[in-house]
Amino acid sequence: MPANKFTERLTRDNAAVVIIDHQVGLYSGVRDIPTGELKHNVVALAKAGQVLSLPLIVTTTAADSMWGPVIPELAAVLPDDLDIIDRSTVNAWDDPRVNAAIRATGRNKLIITGISTEVCLAFPAISATAEGFDAYAVIDASGTFWQTKREAGLLRMQQAGVVPIDYSSAMVEILADNADPLANDVYAALDMPFAVLVGQIATALTKN
Repeated sequence: MPANKFTERLTRDNAAVVIIDHQVGLYSGVRDIPTGELKHNVVALAKAGQVLSLPLIVTTTAADSMWGPVIPELAAVLPDDLDIIDRSTVNAWDDPRVNAAIRATGRNKLIITGISTEVCLAFPAISATAEGFDAYAVIDASGTFWQTKREAGLLRMQQAGVVPIDYSSAMVEILADNADPLANDVYAALDMPFAVLVGQIATALTKN
């Protein structure tokens, strides 16, 4: 099979993380994933991305008038100097500042998450794909208001050539080597629920 966007690897040189509209008001309506799990996953994505020095773009929409600020758990782990872009456009890709910030990264693979899945994630992921970027939709770090909307959004993105992925697989693919000096920090940031058990097993085997 010839190399294409479905087989090319995510790397530290080709990927950026785009986090769209993880706002307190929108979280109040999420029903397709437990909000605690959703918060955990998007925070872990943001933290691991920073460990790997990936460019990070974060947006809100109508933060002052409708949907409120970024969830506090995410705000707490963002860089102090990060400019969160608040916009009015439904599709984040249509805001010139968001578009310019993404292009300024020089990266062609966009790891995107959004609330809601079928709008805030799907619309810019499809638009970016149409303009030659490779969009990766982080499904377990996105959410929406009922299951049918989730399924419709996933189907539409896949029809458009957007690549579905989960938060930890994206970062582990970029890490690439468990001997990397950053590996422990990446795994700590990802905070995968089974990792504690794996660590306990490894400790037990080492003692034996």
